[in-house]
Amino acid sequence: MSGNRMKGANKLKLGLFGLNCSGGLTMTKAAERWDPSWRNNETAAKLADDAGLEFVLPIARWLGYKGETDTEGTTFETLTWASGLLAATKEISAFGTLHVGLIHPVFAAKQIVTAHHIGAGRFGLNAVSGWNEGEYGMFNVQLLEHDDRYVYSDEWLSVAKKIWTSEEPFDHKGRFFDLKGVLSKPKPYGGEMPMIMSAGSSGAGRQFAMTHADCLFMSVIDIAKLPGEVAQLRSEAGSRNVGFYTSGHMLTRATEKEAQEYYRYIVHENGDWEGAEYIVNVRLAGGTRSIPPEVIREMKERHMAGIGSYPLVGSYDQVVDTLKRLSDAGLSGVAFGLVNYIDEFPIVRDEILPRLERLGLRLPHRPA
Repeated sequence: MSGNRMKGANKLKLGLFGLNCSGGLTMTKAAERWDPSWRNNETAAKLADDAGLEFVLPIARWLGYKGETDTEGTTFETLTWASGLLAATKEISAFGTLHVGLIHPVFAAKQIVTAHHIGAGRFGLNAVSGWNEGEYGMFNVQLLEHDDRYVYSDEWLSVAKKIWTSEEPFDHKGRFFDLKGVLSKPKPYGGEMPMIMSAGSSGAGRQFAMTHADCLFMSVIDIAKLPGEVAQLRSEAGSRNVGFYTSGHMLTRATEKEAQEYYRYIVHENGDWEGAEYIVNVRLAGGTRSIPPEVIREMKERHMAGIGSYPLVGSYDQVVDTLKRLSDAGLSGVAFGLVNYIDEFPIVRDEILPRLERLGLRLPHRPA
């Protein structure tokens, strides 16, 4: 399909991550923290589209992280968000992040196809199995045991794929769904399935991704170990062409000194420590007593500097060097956050992208 940059030639694909949420990935009280108004989202997506980035990726969040800023407490629902941005852009792909446990696959399959047609094939689905019990409680939906969530997700996505391909009504009787006479039209745009993205580091999560995903998101802790991890995943994927991605948070300035000063300003002078404590407790389900205090503090600092993402901190050259190392280790792309996706995007466009082009990681972009 024409115009889908996710299938383009750039060795290292790039996307904006988390711009549908208040604060984005940054738990900071700084005045320039991200305001996720629709106008700001549309402006940022158009900047990314014009610069040649491959995608925008939202976070599906129903409850924020409290504290002083309630980072990610204000969010746009992601399927309608993606549809709006696809209508406003030309070539960039937009993903919708969907908790599959919270919406019926027959309804969601038609929503997804609608977005796929709006974007002429540029829509992708980020299928997530969920982890936040409080969010599931809002819907009066039971959060299944960890591995069962992926059994559910597998059945859910198998039903959706059959809806997208079957020309005749079908019945489905499985562990979680008992459906009669299912049929839905139109089919996906151009006769091609929507891109599927997944994130999961557990055995069950990886098995789900290797079965269904075109893009697998990985957590990167140690770049030195990443080539082996990617090689293992490629082996598990077999003949399937799966791209491997990670998320990063970019805090960059012209020099290392300026970048470190900006980091100190965002995190140490204006960080939302209350929010960081809340997110650490939620993610560890309160089990923090056995973890040394210095480790807990490091976790909080990392969340304030970019929730759950690999740090891309330093001068322009240092950030590009880190991106090159991630690419050399086998990653296909990086979804990154910025403190402010509009104000800081000129740095990405004018400093980061040209350096990546000179390294051969991206081709020069000529706007449509």
